[in-house]
Amino acid sequence: MLGRKEAAPVTTGEALRLEGVRKVYGAEGNQVAALDGVSLSLPAGSFTAVMGPSGSGKSTLLQCAAGLDRPTEGRVYVDGAELPGGGEAELTKFRRQRIGFVFQQFNLLPTLTVTQNVTLPLKLAGRKADRRRAEEVLARVGLGDRLGHLPSELSGGQQQRVAIARALVTEPRVLFGDEPTGALDTRSAREVLGLLQEAVRVYGRTVVMVTHDPVAAAYADGVVFLADGRLVGSMATPTAEAVAERMTHLADEVERQRVKGAAGVTAGV
Repeated sequence: MLGRKEAAPVTTGEALRLEGVRKVYGAEGNQVAALDGVSLSLPAGSFTAVMGPSGSGKSTLLQCAAGLDRPTEGRVYVDGAELPGGGEAELTKFRRQRIGFVFQQFNLLPTLTVTQNVTLPLKLAGRKADRRRAEEVLARVGLGDRLGHLPSELSGGQQQRVAIARALVTEPRVLFGDEPTGALDTRSAREVLGLLQEAVRVYGRTVVMVTHDPVAAAYADGVVFLADGRLVGSMATPTAEAVAERMTHLADEVERQRVKGAAGVTAGV
């Protein structure tokens, strides 16, 4: 998948830790807790899928863990370092040093070539835009013959591979994916998921992926489940069937609680 094989780096310790993380939206008296005291520890060199019913807080979890949003309470550690509490410039520097992102929308700049898109994070971080390094990573994701192409000249799957290369070129400790296969056809999705697996197994990265797709989750080493902003379970060595069954049970339970809550409000009127 990623081309030339290298010895996988030794990955020990903890890549990501959340301690009692809460995220509250809204003004006092009309607040909603998107995350409600989430504590989580993920080892280095692991691939974890985050799943839950709509509104469970999975995207908020990713945003807080990746430093895209600040928790209302709690602490987040990436590669052993706490997410800084200073200004946006400090937080941006922290992300550029330790974190990579792959989103559902590829977020490529349309006027830049494939190589220029991949080297852009290095330039933004004030680092040398090593074209050779970028070309090596692009070759690993199967785009060595597309270096001078514009995004509009690529398929959706190819554009997402550029986005993965862009994330990997900075050698992040943790790579976050927010529905990275959501806009892709089945074949392209499998290729992208295979690349994420290889980023973990061959190159020692840690991947945390939010997804609603049980098939995508089955590519991960493990799955954590959220409901109503809380961790409600986990699954090791997931299969698509087992994940789908767990998600069905979760959705049914959330609906039961919603109906129960609505009945209680009606009874109190």
